[in-house]
Amino acid sequence: MTRVLVAWCPDWPVTAVGIDAATPGAVVVRGQVAACSAAARAEGVRRGQRLRDAQRRCPELVVRERDTDAEGRRFEAVAQAVAELTPRVEVVRPGLCAIPARGPARFYGGEDALRVLVQDTVVEAGHDCGSGVADGLFAAELAARAGQGGIVVPEGGAAAFLAPYPLSVLDRPELADLLRRLGVTTLGDFAALPSGHVAGRFGTEGALAHRLARGEEPRPLAPVRAAADLSVRGGFDPPAEQAERVVFAAKRLAAELHDGLAARGLACVRLEVAVGFADGHVLRRLWRHDGLSALAVAERVRWQLSAHRPAGQDGDGWGGVTWVELAPDQLVPDLGRQEGLWGRTTVTDRIARAADRIQALLGHHGIARPVLVGGRGPGERVVRVPVGDLAPAEPREGPWPGSVSGPAPAVVPAAPAPAELADASGAAVVVSARCEVSAPPATLCVRGRPAAVTGWTGPWPADERWWDPAAARRRARFQVTTDDGAAYLLAVEGGRWHVEAVYD
Repeated sequence: MTRVLVAWCPDWPVTAVGIDAATPGAVVVRGQVAACSAAARAEGVRRGQRLRDAQRRCPELVVRERDTDAEGRRFEAVAQAVAELTPRVEVVRPGLCAIPARGPARFYGGEDALRVLVQDTVVEAGHDCGSGVADGLFAAELAARAGQGGIVVPEGGAAAFLAPYPLSVLDRPELADLLRRLGVTTLGDFAALPSGHVAGRFGTEGALAHRLARGEEPRPLAPVRAAADLSVRGGFDPPAEQAERVVFAAKRLAAELHDGLAARGLACVRLEVAVGFADGHVLRRLWRHDGLSALAVAERVRWQLSAHRPAGQDGDGWGGVTWVELAPDQLVPDLGRQEGLWGRTTVTDRIARAADRIQALLGHHGIARPVLVGGRGPGERVVRVPVGDLAPAEPREGPWPGSVSGPAPAVVPAAPAPAELADASGAAVVVSARCEVSAPPATLCVRGRPAAVTGWTGPWPADERWWDPAAARRRARFQVTTDDGAAYLLAVEGGRWHVEAVYD
């Protein structure tokens, strides 16, 4: 059994966007909390909560959209610090890296000494860290989260260490839900089931989860070594100064690598990404693969480049990238992909295949994804980016004077709907040049349907491009609720009101 040391930086998605553990903060994805700080958890905020529920529990909550690019880019500095101690650092995901423990433990005076050294190294780099040592990656990650800063699980003791943990740590919600309904509630209960029965009932994915619960490697060790001819390499002449050029080539190389592995019936567990520069300098990093798409591999190449590129500079100090190589570092027989418990493939797989088919029919711009960017109004903060392209490198945090605070609205009409906002006397509400409101709003009429105003806040003035007469805009925004239960974001420009967004 392989002895593994894991270094874990808690709440990394929150740390990556600049929120420290003492600040109540959370990162959100599609209106749900994806991660939160320790201070936010103390106020009752939990992962998976709706943003509004989290803000109700913690009104001072600092909210940021999740930034996976920042997570990968900033964690490269942590991985580099650990690599100063031992060269074989594997980035499992941003916030979690692993190293083989046997050799370094002998060199540094034992596993606990190594664990403390790695932990201190990451802390000196400016980040909280837990570190743990155990048999295999799964147990080592839980060991890093245990106790005060992590523990060392004795060799051969992984099964006993894992036994009390709930099934949720397997990160397989459907499997865990079904097992709970069968009376199986802990990893120890699951590990006690016969392996043959588990494989027959739950297939490959269930068998892999069962091995994890028993403290074993997720796959049996396979005598398959990464052959040199499976590596793929692409060159640049002249050297590539733009990151997008390198990432696009990496996506093509990843697709070529996947095709080569599939033709041999192999699957890649770890992937080494090497990037060569004009002066001969080479950046190498191990990444956990485990079924990553070609696009996901390309994203990791971009993280690797971003961490070593001066901020705000397209080129780099080494004179440009001359080659990129992707090499499978650890191979296992491809046992196939288990469908969902109800005979379905995963949603992510279906979406990726559907996107590829649509782009093949309609062209590269035939399908796009919404990307959050900087802006004042909700309609300005979302742009459409073709699937597979990088998100625009626009500043997201601002400052954006006149922007409306969260939560984000549920609906942003393609064309703002005209509206009329009147005071108690029936006169139109007017906003002066000094942003003074003529009278409190009393009635709102949208598409000919009047409703009484029950609450309002504002204005948020936005004086845009005042230095350019041709492009200058002057607007003010209000949030308004009505007696029919509706909530609107209104904007007034040139004396005319319109509905900019609707809240749920």
